[in-house]
Amino acid sequence: MNNHAPLTDQDKDTPLRDDIRMLGRILGNTVRAQEGVDVFGLIERIRQTSVRFHRDDDSDARHELEAMLKEVAHENTLNVVRAFSYFSQLSNIAEDEHHIRRSRAHLRAGSAPREGSMAHALTLASQAGIDDARLKEFFDTAMIRPVLTAHPTEVQRKSILNCQLRIAQLLDERDRVALTPEEEEENEESLRREILLLWETRMLRLTKLSVVDEIANGLSFYDYTFLRELPKLYARLEDQLSARSQNGEHFDLPSFLRMGSWIGGDRDGNPFVTADILRRALQLQSQVAFNFYIEESSRLSNRLSLSSGLVDVSPELVALAERSPYKSAHTEDEPYRRAMRGIHARLWATAVKLGIQPIGRQPGAAAEPYPDAETFRTDLDIIHNSLLKYCSPALAHGKLRELQRAASVFGFHLASIDVRQNSDVHERSVAELLEAAHPGTKYLEKDEEGRIAILLQELATSRPLSSPCLQYSEETTGELAIFRAIAESHRIYGKCCVQNAIISKTDGVSDMLELAVLLKEVGLLNPAAGTLDVNLIPLFETIGDLQNAPGIMDRIFSIPVFRKLVASRDEAQECMLGYSDSNKDGGFLTSGWELYKAEIQLIEVFKKHGVRLRLFHGRGGSVGRGGGPSYQAILAQPGGAVQGQIRLTEQGEVIASKYSNPEVGRRNLEVLAAATLEATLLAHPEAAPCADYLAIMDELSDAAFKAYRNLVYETPGFETYFWESTVISEIANLNIGSRPASRKKSTAIEDLRAIPWVFSWAQSRVMLPGWFGFGSAVKAFLAKRGDAGMAQLQSMYKEWSFFATQLANMDMVLSKSDLAIASRYAELVQDASLRDAIFTRIKAEWESTLEVLLAITGQKELTEGNPLLARSIRNRLPYLNPLNHVQVELLHRYREGDKDDRVRRGILLSINGVAAGLRNSG
Repeated sequence: MNNHAPLTDQDKDTPLRDDIRMLGRILGNTVRAQEGVDVFGLIERIRQTSVRFHRDDDSDARHELEAMLKEVAHENTLNVVRAFSYFSQLSNIAEDEHHIRRSRAHLRAGSAPREGSMAHALTLASQAGIDDARLKEFFDTAMIRPVLTAHPTEVQRKSILNCQLRIAQLLDERDRVALTPEEEEENEESLRREILLLWETRMLRLTKLSVVDEIANGLSFYDYTFLRELPKLYARLEDQLSARSQNGEHFDLPSFLRMGSWIGGDRDGNPFVTADILRRALQLQSQVAFNFYIEESSRLSNRLSLSSGLVDVSPELVALAERSPYKSAHTEDEPYRRAMRGIHARLWATAVKLGIQPIGRQPGAAAEPYPDAETFRTDLDIIHNSLLKYCSPALAHGKLRELQRAASVFGFHLASIDVRQNSDVHERSVAELLEAAHPGTKYLEKDEEGRIAILLQELATSRPLSSPCLQYSEETTGELAIFRAIAESHRIYGKCCVQNAIISKTDGVSDMLELAVLLKEVGLLNPAAGTLDVNLIPLFETIGDLQNAPGIMDRIFSIPVFRKLVASRDEAQECMLGYSDSNKDGGFLTSGWELYKAEIQLIEVFKKHGVRLRLFHGRGGSVGRGGGPSYQAILAQPGGAVQGQIRLTEQGEVIASKYSNPEVGRRNLEVLAAATLEATLLAHPEAAPCADYLAIMDELSDAAFKAYRNLVYETPGFETYFWESTVISEIANLNIGSRPASRKKSTAIEDLRAIPWVFSWAQSRVMLPGWFGFGSAVKAFLAKRGDAGMAQLQSMYKEWSFFATQLANMDMVLSKSDLAIASRYAELVQDASLRDAIFTRIKAEWESTLEVLLAITGQKELTEGNPLLARSIRNRLPYLNPLNHVQVELLHRYREGDKDDRVRRGILLSINGVAAGLRNSG
């Protein structure tokens, strides 16, 4: 019996504060030893003055800080930036470990399941009377896909991530194991070594990031987390479901949660993604999968030493062992070992056949390659079933069970790569093919109805448009090459390797039919059979696109040819919603509201046509790009929007923060599954909330849209203000990422990509895309409605999850913003009158937004309702804020003509450090 008094929040956080202090002390000692006492003292003075500036907005501290940073010599600049970046990173590691510590403490104490866990979701389902049959039906049809995407501003190196992972493992050891004094000293010595290695490891790449580098970065998270943690998540979920079953039934779940990727397939605005790059991405992915399978099968062959003289085995297992190329008198009575060694040999042979150089223990005998992943899974099932039948379930449910699940989830392709291209490119390619085949077609001169008629004619015949005897433009040749590479990859890895083709900037039915024609050219669409080998997915991005989306889908479902193609894809159609561009187009509130309304209307359109809706949420890491906590975001969808199936993007430094730590990674994957189950089985069936709430949101959105558009697109000089007051110029010019910052060679906001737009505002701590316009909208609303209007908004906040989630996300963004620091970035603007005019407007709107947000939520201060976030921000600010101040000074130097390489590298390092400190900035 536990007689201890319950821990207070202060007590609970003591281990976190101790870890941060210890890591900070070790890093400080490392800096002092490596760089000298003077450098360490300088870093401490900057930190202390920054704290004064932040706490009191002290003008003396501001002047001291500016003077101090101006005096920092080039040779010390990088040390200052690196020190604060690493302090911030170590604080993040300690925070992640504390999350794990608290989760374990709750489990040990037998606490009620925590929100976001599958145990919590299943408890709610049980309370709602959902039986085994309904749960089975959900999992049988469920489809959940986190999709990793490259990030144009991601500069983290794998070497740094590896160091961070080892530091996390050492902290974990201190927490889980009762160490002796000697062991504790050994552990701290290991931490000192790792932090020294971190300090002496180059933070930045020497060369511009290539697409292949981005592919390698994305694949590193399979080694850290996905390959091992996803199978564990499935095993735990199956055991939970079986234990809760009303009739004692065992649950064998299908692989409903798998991974997706855009890295190597997303060529919208990225000329470096080619057919060869797609092939390379697929091969590198396959290599990661095979190396894992080979390693695990080798381990299992060493472990499964059961003797047929002591245990019975199934006839199928005997046959599998007999087919093994391993023939040794030493293992003659060990059929499981021989069978597993045969699997190992076949995996090795398959990898070699696919052009992969496998690593690990090479088999001592040759074997036939596997024809496909399904045959590999069948062999594992034979071993598993024999162990289960003949009294060895503990062995069947160990590493073998995890390898079985990995084979099912990852196949020979690891993750499905989406391909994406802008509709304008498809349009030009189809126009060129049509003109070459039918001179005088003049496709581009046709209106929408004329284009649809021509495209439907082409889709009615199996005859291709392209001819090997003709030469096409480089663009059209490249498009056809990509689709031919997809058809080829299906033959090599199976159709799971590339399942989705996405059309950016979809604004009409013809955009979807153009892609259908291109797919037909390479055999991925069969007009005669009415079949389609990839999902044809429209991406609705801008405010106008979102408003047009329901009409476009209604029209295309009314076309028999397309409706037949949908039937061939299990009567399901995916639509992708773009959070980033809609935000850049219309601002945070209007973007969120138009996305929500589009979903409501799409639900009705799909219901009308008897098609299952699957939404792909193009969310970024930041709130300005649809980010924020995934659990709340999924539950805030309108009723009927999830339907057991959801895809969402995971981007940039958010991937590292979510998935570089295996245990944190498994928790984040579990959150996606739990939220999807709750949103499908427990959500209110009606898509739309009450009419009053809809009307109020329309009114707020209109006002917020006008305020946002007036500032960003209608204010003379705003474009100049943005380019001079943020790091956008440096992001565009300092070789960060493989993709250009703008879609065209211009500085226009319209042409700028959404990621660098949001990322730049985050770096300057303005966070404008995550809140601007809300204050003006609410003030205008209250001017008409008075106290009754405030009461309505407060009711909406309490009763409507969509509105509550929007405000919670805004709360998070505002808590990470800092107008005092932002004012220092504003000083980078050369025109003083422009600077004062625009920054004054931004500050006034920020204050207005803060005032109404607190009034609606009933909070006295930001993050009052989210103590974990408040603690996190409090822990990071001492290391994050100085980085901003140093960055401003480096930007001054760089833009005034100081092109010293240390200044350039310092800017890049500061960008990396600020992003790591904010954790969801792009």
